[in-house]
This record gives sequence, C-alpha cells and structure tokens, in this order.
Amino acid sequence: MTILFSSIFSSISIIWDKEFGFMKEILVAPVSRLSIVIGKALSGTIVSTIQAAIILALFPVIGFKLSLLQIISVIIICTSVSFCISAFGIVLATFYESYESFSVIMNFIIMPMFFLSGAMYPVRLLPDILRIVAKLNPLTYGIDAMKHAIFPHETGHMGPDFSIMTSATVIILTSIVFVLIAGKAFERKG
Repeated sequence: MTILFSSIFSSISIIWDKEFGFMKEILVAPVSRLSIVIGKALSGTIVSTIQAAIILALFPVIGFKLSLLQIISVIIICTSVSFCISAFGIVLATFYESYESFSVIMNFIIMPMFFLSGAMYPVRLLPDILRIVAKLNPLTYGIDAMKHAIFPHETGHMGPDFSIMTSATVIILTSIVFVLIAGKAFERKG
C-alpha cells in the first residue's frame, strides 16, 4: 500500500505544475520529453522506496526475520515497482487538468489495483473474471515478486502465483511502456 499510494500520488505534482504554468516552462526547455517523464518517475520512486524501507525496518517488530539478501531483494523490488506505478500515475496525470478530476479517477483506480494485486487474496483463488483483471494489473506482479523475496519457501496460499522471472519481466516491460506512453502524451501537450 505504501508503494502504491506514494508512487501514484507523486504524479499529482504534474497537475500542480499545469495549474501554475510551470509545466509550460518545463515543456519549452531543450530536453527530451522522455527525460522529463523519467525524472518525474524517479522522484516518485525515491520517495516511495524510502517509505517502503521504513516499513521494512519495522519487520523485526512484528516478528519477521529477514536476511540481508532478502532485504536487498525487497528494496530492489520496491524500487522497480515504485518506478512502474509512478510512470503509470504520470500517464494518467497527463490527461487531467485539475486536481479534483485527478483525485476522483485515482480513487476509482487505486483501490481496485490494490484489492486485485494479490496482497489480500491469492490471485489463483480469485474467480475467473477477477483473475484475468488481476493479471492485467502491474501491481500484481510486484506483490508476487515481494512474496518471492519475503517468503522464498512458501508454497501454500501465501506463496507466489507466478515465477520470479515472469514478475520481473512484466514489471520491467510495463515500466517501459508507461514511460513511452507518458513521453508521447507530453509531446502531444507540447
């Protein structure tokens, strides 16, 4: 939840930039649109990863003992998922001009993304139609990769639904697609 909320809401800065005219100044700068998108996504990624690391530091308090390798794996996964979700938020933010309309659509998208990610219920136990929707959700693969890192030997209901390679590939490819779409959307605005 920490990664999802902080990553996607980091893109709200684009709405503020549009409202105060700062986005026009950014778009006339002699830099590529992709660099703007990547910079915005990286800023959301850094904030989200720091927040996730703070939550991770609390794991021993609730009884989870993670090895150094597991901690590094989780932080790498958090970083990649944060980048993907930040890029998705940027794609959405490019199509909205006011903060109010963006916040409505965020509530319409965020909660289904979270509930269908496998964080609450295993994807394999969902009804067929919801399982299909869950497999279209990039957060599903991020949660699954975290399950691989945190519960490496779990095979029951709490275990991963996909292979680690599948999850990593989907996260990386989805991130690239979101960055390219956002870059094209910024070119259209320019």
